Amino acid sequence: MKKVLVTGAAGTVGINVIKFLLSEGKYEITALDLRNKNSQKKLKKYRRRINLIYGDMNDHILMEALVKNQDFIIHLAGVLPPLADIKKGLSKKVEYEGTENIIKAINYYNPKCLLIYASSTTIYGDVEKASITSKENITELDYYSNIKLKIEKLIKNKLKNYCIIRLPLVLCNPANNAFMYNVKRNRMVEAITDNDAGYLFVSALKNPKAINQHVFNAGGGQLMSAPYKEILANVLKIYGLSFKYLFTTLFIDKNFYTHIYEDSDKCNDLFEYRSDSLSSYYMRLKRQVKGRKIAKILAKPFIFFLRIKKK
Repeated sequence: MKKVLVTGAAGTVGINVIKFLLSEGKYEITALDLRNKNSQKKLKKYRRRINLIYGDMNDHILMEALVKNQDFIIHLAGVLPPLADIKKGLSKKVEYEGTENIIKAINYYNPKCLLIYASSTTIYGDVEKASITSKENITELDYYSNIKLKIEKLIKNKLKNYCIIRLPLVLCNPANNAFMYNVKRNRMVEAITDNDAGYLFVSALKNPKAINQHVFNAGGGQLMSAPYKEILANVLKIYGLSFKYLFTTLFIDKNFYTHIYEDSDKCNDLFEYRSDSLSSYYMRLKRQVKGRKIAKILAKPFIFFLRIKKK
């Protein structure tokens, strides 16, 4: 059996990676995440089928022990916006320095190991369309995107075996995972669901030679594309109003940039990860969300505002 280490295993994408790795039935899985109520709750049902480790990537001794015998590392751990942009230096401490520990351990103990890193398409900045050949366009205060780009450069300079997958807006169930509300309402979005993103990383393991030293934009394609305000209105209608949405609307800059990706179809041709559309995402969310009647009623004025506002 090939051995796979998944960092950030309890996250939005990570929990789906674990699910699909297990469904393949041909991997020995080690899952790493910080110990807290959320991670323990999400990973509890898998604990007898995987090697479950609670720990910190900044613990270099732990990372050396975990990296030694792996064939693949799916590196998903990090700090998401808006927290990553509120606390300067947090992403550097958690994600950059943690990635440095992984890279050092690979080079010293396990240079044949393939690192698959989850970066972000936000590094393209405030443009409508983007591709791998597009220049990065990051402001100084966009700490999240700056760290993502620095980590990409670190990986390219220090490793021989790597693949970088830039994720766009990931659509998930807001009740269970971190939903991104800090997007400009009139921006076009080519999103991906947490389900498809999870399968993408597992699919990447099947042909390591073809993906080595490559970078990909992992968009969901035409069926996952729409103005953000349309997506937001539908999510609010199904899930209802939340404190996080109100907080983000009132206090957080809309700096999570979204785009249409000119080369995401090529990514899908290679990995064949797309199974969702926006319609299927909304249907699944309806099945998952129970109750919340008051929250749905409170959301109605916001939905009305989103659907009539032109600018």
